[in-house]
Amino acid sequence: MTETVHKEGGASCPMDYILRMLMGPWTTYIVYNLRTFGPQRFGELKRRMGGVSAKMLTERLRTLEGAGLVSREYEPTIPPKVTYSLTARGHELDGVLGTLADVAMRWQAEDSAHRKAAD
Repeated sequence: MTETVHKEGGASCPMDYILRMLMGPWTTYIVYNLRTFGPQRFGELKRRMGGVSAKMLTERLRTLEGAGLVSREYEPTIPPKVTYSLTARGHELDGVLGTLADVAMRWQAEDSAHRKAAD
């Protein structure tokens, strides 16, 4: 793997950046949900993700927005309407997430078959 060395003396790897960003709690699941179900309001996304706190979801959405993967559209209605969606950059992960989803479904089926065989 090729590394770029900065003047500060640290090494930087493109994979390090993207993996650190995506490995944050709930991050990949947020991107997956926005990819699968399209633009969503905060409450809808929170319900789909079951178990994530509002604080954590807000933090992760801000991180993804800052990285340019998620856009936040604010409408000044009463109550205010905020919708989150993937940006073009976020959609660059579609293929990777699709492959992960395929593997996850296969593993789930295999694990279920193993459990039934063990019973």
